[in-house]
Amino acid sequence: MKNTRKIPLLVGVAAALALGLAACAPGSGSGSTAGQSLGPVSKNVGSDKVTLTVWDQNTDGGIDTAQQQLNTAFEKKYPNVTIKRVSRSFTDLKTTLKLALSGANPPDVVQANQGYPDMGAFVKAGLLRPVNDYADLYGWNDYYPSSLLKLNSFSSDGKTWQGDKLFGVSQTGELVGVYYNRDILKKLGVEAPTSLTELSDDMAKAKAQGILPLSYGDVEKSPGIHLYGVVQGALAGQKKVSDLVTSTSGAWTDPVNVEAAKTIQDWQNKGYLTPGANGVSRDAAVDTFGKGGSAFLITGTWYQATLEESSLGKSGVGFTALKPEGASTPVTTGGEGLAWALTSKTKHPDAAAAYVNFVTDKSASETLVKTGNLPTVVPDDDKPADGTLAGDITSEYKTISSGNGIVPYLDYTTSTFYDTLTAAMQDLVAGKATPEEFTKTLQADYTKFQSSRG
Repeated sequence: MKNTRKIPLLVGVAAALALGLAACAPGSGSGSTAGQSLGPVSKNVGSDKVTLTVWDQNTDGGIDTAQQQLNTAFEKKYPNVTIKRVSRSFTDLKTTLKLALSGANPPDVVQANQGYPDMGAFVKAGLLRPVNDYADLYGWNDYYPSSLLKLNSFSSDGKTWQGDKLFGVSQTGELVGVYYNRDILKKLGVEAPTSLTELSDDMAKAKAQGILPLSYGDVEKSPGIHLYGVVQGALAGQKKVSDLVTSTSGAWTDPVNVEAAKTIQDWQNKGYLTPGANGVSRDAAVDTFGKGGSAFLITGTWYQATLEESSLGKSGVGFTALKPEGASTPVTTGGEGLAWALTSKTKHPDAAAAYVNFVTDKSASETLVKTGNLPTVVPDDDKPADGTLAGDITSEYKTISSGNGIVPYLDYTTSTFYDTLTAAMQDLVAGKATPEEFTKTLQADYTKFQSSRG
């Protein structure tokens, strides 16, 4: 999930996210999904005039710049291909993509959110084309850790996430963590928090000094997933949360998950969050933080470029993730951005696959770094300076990846969990639901989904 991630760097991610499952089998050039037969594939996009309609959600500053540069470079390399780009926010993409895919003239390439709500539904409806064959052709099985490929995989019927069919590859790496204003923390006499207790104590000090502790806006609802995910991970640890998301063990009503909800509601009651946060946009919250209006901001690394270009600048903002009690490594949600996928009705699968490879390969990663983004596969020579936002993010990404500290996004859990969790978070922050009621709502969704799967 987005806003919405080199093999040496992400060996730890493989351990964190593999979850006991083997890597995707390379494609043989033939296969099927929902009755669809696939023919031979090729890297040759031909010389006929081709227009590829591409839907993405790369609307934020740095990633939008990167996408424009990559599209221009692709058209220069393949002058017979024109990219018709449709760029929508994550929220808009979620509400419009299925309709576009099922229409008479669907896009050729789309960014699809992983998990049951989106990718699983699209696969079940036969709207996406499996790409195991192109993964073999372009070497994606070697370039990406198997764990990250698994996040973009389903069974052919869409019923089993992390199944045997690959439906896309991701362009960006992602972490959700705590951005902090270096000057404000210096004035408060504190270091960057490394635990949930430290963060709460630091916010109390900021509040006492008349400073907004945490800039938070949830009108789009998705930020609520990130807020709860950070707190839950810092309390429960990687294994417990991952087991929940993957239906391995545990319940959303377990005490530690209730405690995470209590922590957030306590922050709200003490005035640590932006007043009226449910009516404040995510971008407005980021803008407030970027202008020095708060001590902290909890969101994803996709805002790196935006915050580097803010009045705080590259060295005025820091980034950290929180460690559960007794842990040596921070734990947080993240992994990779939305998957670039081929639609089942594309008339130009070879050109579409060439495009997906072009915007996600090693050269694309270098473009992403230069525009203030975190690529899924970080170049070996990417070593940003200490004391900068880029340095913090790269360092945390390496540490958390190698330390098995990444948790899948919570909305992957069930086919309806995105809607359930985001609405429940708004009720929790508004005081319309107790922490116990909040977790019971999540558990009810979880139980219903498990029952429907037999």
